[in-house]
Amino acid sequence: MRGKKFIIGGVALVTLGGLSGGALASPKNTKAKPKPTEVRVALPAGQSNPSIANGVGVGHGVTTYTASGTGPAGSNTSAPAGTPERYIGFPGGTLPPGVTITEAQGLNALEQLGANLKAAGLTPRDVISMRVYLANPPGEDTADFAGWNRAYRQFYANVDLNTRKVVKVPLGTAPPADPMYANPARPARVALEVENLPVAGWLVEVEVVAAYR
Repeated sequence: MRGKKFIIGGVALVTLGGLSGGALASPKNTKAKPKPTEVRVALPAGQSNPSIANGVGVGHGVTTYTASGTGPAGSNTSAPAGTPERYIGFPGGTLPPGVTITEAQGLNALEQLGANLKAAGLTPRDVISMRVYLANPPGEDTADFAGWNRAYRQFYANVDLNTRKVVKVPLGTAPPADPMYANPARPARVALEVENLPVAGWLVEVEVVAAYR
């Protein structure tokens, strides 16, 4: 995912090539609507590794794919159905040091989302918008946003935009290491705490919009 970066009014604008019509240059008037085949990502200025975009503009000629809400698979069959532990993807349902159950479910859900995108001819690098719903872990008063964000960085926003080098990220309390999926994409994103999710035991549900190149 390569493009040119421009700092305009405190916002970094990155135009992405590879869409139908070839590589795209940034318009002289950055307030103008995107060109028909342009995906224009607005990033926070002065940051080489922001986690999300300020927003994404999409030209009318860009074909997009909207994935339905995707949660973790019931990988841990040793845990009772309908419990959060059922949706831990680590072997035997054993969490690595410091990994929270929301973090584990987030990793699982993002893996399922990757399979959804692959079936549509896309990859996580093509994601331009993401909405995340988080339920409170049992016994907790609030959703585990920190755990979710660690899971997110394993699949998104883990390539430095200036150096193009992969950024090491932590898994639980382990020292930072190479991410599970190197990806420079920074989608526009919102994360919401909700009272419950449609599948008993889910703590994480993710929906995305991806752009065909």
